[in-house]
Amino acid sequence: MRIAAFALIATFALLVQADAAEARPCPGGRSGESATWLSIAHPGLGEWYLKDWGSFWDRAPQKKFWLGFIPLYGWPGYLQVKSARDAHRCRTNDGLGWND
Repeated sequence: MRIAAFALIATFALLVQADAAEARPCPGGRSGESATWLSIAHPGLGEWYLKDWGSFWDRAPQKKFWLGFIPLYGWPGYLQVKSARDAHRCRTNDGLGWND
């Protein structure tokens, strides 16, 4: 019974923390969750959305977008996850390394 109660409390605490993180908007009033889903669709789209769309050549992350067409590296693959992670954290950089 103690284990079940502890598991219920731990699950509730994690859900509350997840909701608090999702409620935080990115600069410019953009949604980090929407940007994440756009980056899952294709690497770089979420960051472009966070920069308020605009000119593709000026605002879209060129490396992530073009390398996103390489199978298993871009989409689906490493860049898709990297781009979604950056977009969820409201980052708009074009770095390809995990710590960029």
